[in-house]
Amino acid sequence: MHKKVWLVGAGPGDEGLITVKGLDCIKKADVIIYDNLINDNLLSYSKDSAEKIYVGKKINQHTLPQDEINKLLVQKANENKLIVRLKGGDPYVFGRGGEEAIALQEANIPFVEVPGISSSIAALAYSGIPITHRGLSTSFHVITGHEDPTKEEEHVNYESLAKISGTLVFLMGLNNITKICSKLMQYGKSSDTPAAIISKGSTPEQKVAVGTLGDISQKAEGIAYPAIIVIGEVVNLREYLNWFEKQPLFGKKIMVTRARHQASRLSKMIAEAGGQPIEFSTIEIIHNEDDLQINTMFENLSSYDWLIFTSINGVETFFNNLKNHNNDIRNIGSAKICAIGESTKQAIEKYYLQVEFCPEEFIAESLIEGLKDKIKAGDKVLIPRAEVAREVIPDELIKFGANVDIIPLYKTIIPAHSREKLIDILNDIDIITFCSSSTVSNFVQILGNENLHFLNNIEIACIGPVTANTAKGLNINVNKIAEEYTIDGLVTKLTEK
Repeated sequence: MHKKVWLVGAGPGDEGLITVKGLDCIKKADVIIYDNLINDNLLSYSKDSAEKIYVGKKINQHTLPQDEINKLLVQKANENKLIVRLKGGDPYVFGRGGEEAIALQEANIPFVEVPGISSSIAALAYSGIPITHRGLSTSFHVITGHEDPTKEEEHVNYESLAKISGTLVFLMGLNNITKICSKLMQYGKSSDTPAAIISKGSTPEQKVAVGTLGDISQKAEGIAYPAIIVIGEVVNLREYLNWFEKQPLFGKKIMVTRARHQASRLSKMIAEAGGQPIEFSTIEIIHNEDDLQINTMFENLSSYDWLIFTSINGVETFFNNLKNHNNDIRNIGSAKICAIGESTKQAIEKYYLQVEFCPEEFIAESLIEGLKDKIKAGDKVLIPRAEVAREVIPDELIKFGANVDIIPLYKTIIPAHSREKLIDILNDIDIITFCSSSTVSNFVQILGNENLHFLNNIEIACIGPVTANTAKGLNINVNKIAEEYTIDGLVTKLTEK
């Protein structure tokens, strides 16, 4: 189906708070027209071919006026494309989504509205402030703190709001906080009423200022946009319910240097621990196009006694090639399988294959020690791996008398990155994670040896000793090394105090 627009609520800031339907729309879209307040990580779920157009607005700065955004939606839809209009929070909660829907309706463009979680609820929840609570607040009221300046008269009825005992939430009201508080007190709201300002709610940059209606405006200095104001007795519950800011990685910006297709799991675990993952891939996987070499491998696959996989990339590339060359796991025959690392082992087991040996320590030397009594002289061993890799395993196996074939199924390259962009990002990073020696060496090539001083105030965390030794050899000080050489082990180390 073509020529359709989805008006999608992206949620309040936490990437995980987008709806399942909203995320599905992003994955299908040909064009994504997005605002300033969305989590940029959501764009990574889109198709590589998707066109992404930023139309956001910041304080006193509009990329496109609303009329032009409406025209753009119609124009793109008339190109017979599937359009996602991605808006922070919910499209219809002070998001002008209704205006865009009317413009589409008038142009006979079919549209669907996909609701999003509003910051008026989510930011409070992430701050430990329930929007209602029995005995304290039986209603809540969401009010714009920034009315249309072209209107001749004010529509917010402060006199009525001052008499309400429920929770008052003002969106986009930081600039007008003094006026809002003064008006409510003018009409009888007690100056002792608890109040709070929540900045960048539901993100690792969240900051909360707590006070009363009488003094909260004085605490607004230094509070960043976007921010919301909450007024009511429920604010006092923050003392008991503030869970988000107690997460072990809260407030930490953590760089993930893994290949893009592998970064999501680590990023997700960092976010679940309260941190903000910043993905900056220093490695890209390029598949070997030598079909003759790969065909020869598969033709002789059943003749091998052992298959040794040294990484998840090796596993995934091997089985993708197996399928693409019209083969399946039956071609493996009776070969025994070894894996370095629990993650590599789990990747193999997804194909319902048994791993005969996985060393307790996830390094090549441990695998050799464990195999010396298993591999016999004359055994044929196949190692599907990267084009450039450590030679410890094949060299030692040859010493055992094994016949070793190495098939370079892929190579790793450095993605195109701007050195200036990396340096700019580093100014705002607390921790950098490295999950392989390649990610470290590529990172240094992108940054340049002369710029290593930018790492002086940044913690470096490595997935294991081999990666850590590579970093140290490149004059990078390593602060944390995972005790279990897995993603889970790395995150565990990150969360230790």
